[in-house]
Amino acid sequence: MNMSEPDLPDDDGLAFEEDDGPTGERVTLAGVIPDSSNGLRLDQALALLFPEHSRSRLQQWLRQGQILLDGEPAAPRRRVLGGERVRVDAQAVMAEQWTAEALPLSVVHADAAVIVIDKPAGLVVHPGAGNPSGTLVNALLHHFPELEAVPRAGVVHRLDKDTSGLLVVARTAAAHGHLVRQLASRSMGRVYLALVEGVPAGGFRVDAPIGRDPRQRLRMAVVGNGRPAVTHVAVQERFRAHALLRCRLETGRTHQIRVHLRHEGLPLVGDALYGAKGRLPRSPLPALAAALGGFSRQALHATRLVLAHPENDRELSFDSALPEDMGYLLSTLRADRELEASKAGPA
Repeated sequence: MNMSEPDLPDDDGLAFEEDDGPTGERVTLAGVIPDSSNGLRLDQALALLFPEHSRSRLQQWLRQGQILLDGEPAAPRRRVLGGERVRVDAQAVMAEQWTAEALPLSVVHADAAVIVIDKPAGLVVHPGAGNPSGTLVNALLHHFPELEAVPRAGVVHRLDKDTSGLLVVARTAAAHGHLVRQLASRSMGRVYLALVEGVPAGGFRVDAPIGRDPRQRLRMAVVGNGRPAVTHVAVQERFRAHALLRCRLETGRTHQIRVHLRHEGLPLVGDALYGAKGRLPRSPLPALAAALGGFSRQALHATRLVLAHPENDRELSFDSALPEDMGYLLSTLRADRELEASKAGPA
């Protein structure tokens, strides 16, 4: 079964909406909605009552009639008063149909609840159409077999196949729900380094909704009826015709950074899907022309990840250095800039 979008690559920083998967042990829960939840939607109240399960999973169980409120099925958006009796009798989702494979993993951190991976460019996150094996999930199931019992094999957010960098994995169902809620509440910090065509005058904020491009299904776009999306951008380094940007995600929509930077006229180097043209400065250093011409992926790296540990809320932060290909490209851009400056002579 394919649990990712059939016609889109994996997503930059996207929190999943959980969907049907193979089933495992039954989940039976009971409780009473506290008076403090008065006025909340039922799915919100349930997420507070049963924090070990994500809201999207609880919503699915509600839609399937596997959660009863005072003995009756109820809609996820129903408002609660407090005092209602809740009973859950549902089937847990397992990842058991995915095959464990002895593939290398760059593990930055691992404890009883959380795993942080530094993903190389070129690695798909989930098995799916066209990628039944050889993915990050296949590797995770080999190195951490217990992830078979965790929704989505523990993966909380994805990176595109050709985006490199940090990605967090939950080791338990409770940790998975906690981390998904951090993404939903925008409290998880995710910072990317992006090398773009063009040189902005300064930092900026993009607040523009994102949805599927009506003209090309393989692409997302800024569209009026899209989902809210916010990206904060700072200029880290300028070159003659390019810039290195530091992008902080406030939301996590599909291809958000790629779409927002294209919207600002600053496509990522190597990202032909979103408008990269292979731009060169005037009379470039030959090594730079060769490096840019040979760079065949989007120049995007998830460089920093900050989260609250699911078991004790202690802040964890992780950093990842630029991969070799982006590092080399930056070194040639710097050399080109310095050569041009030397031609101009002293100021």
